[in-house]
Formats: sequence, structure tokens, C-alpha cells
Amino acid sequence: MHPDPAEVKKTVRRYFMIGAALLVFTGVTVAANQFHFVVPVAITVALIIAVMKGSMVAAVFMHLSHERRWIYGALLLTVVLFIALMFMPLLTMLEHIGTPLDALRAAGGHAGR
Repeated sequence: MHPDPAEVKKTVRRYFMIGAALLVFTGVTVAANQFHFVVPVAITVALIIAVMKGSMVAAVFMHLSHERRWIYGALLLTVVLFIALMFMPLLTMLEHIGTPLDALRAAGGHAGR
């Protein structure tokens, strides 16, 4: 901890401000749910709110705002690998896109099981 009482007070104030911002964003999440957006818009709004809340938690409560530059490279690599893993099922089924399910079942595929 910091030996300077003024610095401790500043840090505690920052934690309370981020906590209040997280509470506000939780209210925004509940309010956004009441609008009944179409699915693509609802997912986009939910992801924007989640990214904002997650970045505040990571930066302040996980102390990533005080880390050296190399941590951001590791985080970027994590995001790239996550995106690659999300597209892996699509890439494995790419040759079957557009093929009717009956044709896949006749060929011995596992579609629809």
C-alpha cells in the first residue's frame, strides 16, 4: 500500500468512482433490455456495455492500468487467439455450407444428430 495518506485517499476515491460507474452501466443494461431491440442490435448494445464494464474492471481492479507495455501485447495475442477459436467451427464446416441436410445424412455426416 502507499505510505502517503493522500495517495491512499485518492486510490480509494478512484475505486468508488469506478464502482459507481459499474453500477450505472448495470442500470443501462437493465434499461436497454426494456427497449426490446431486434436481435443484432441487442447483441451489439450488450457487447458494447460489456466491453465498457470489463475494461473498467480490468484497468482498475485488476491493476492493468499500472502494468508495463508487454502485458498489452499478451492481451492482444489472447484476443487474436480467441477470435481464431470462435471461427474454428465455421472453418471446419466451410465445405458443407449450402449442402442440404438430407445429402449430408445420406453421405454419413453427423448433421442434425
